[in-house]
Amino acid sequence: MAKNSKQTSKAVASKASRILKDRRYGKDSKSVAGSALTQTRPGKK
Repeated sequence: MAKNSKQTSKAVASKASRILKDRRYGKDSKSVAGSALTQTRPGKK
């Protein structure tokens, strides 16, 4: 299986993070947001 080389942008990752923290969004929205966050580049330690 080929590795996906595409990465989520910082802007999309930020919005996804806000969706996960907001109680107004449903399970499906949070699932998509979580998926987007898993595709971000790892941060510097």
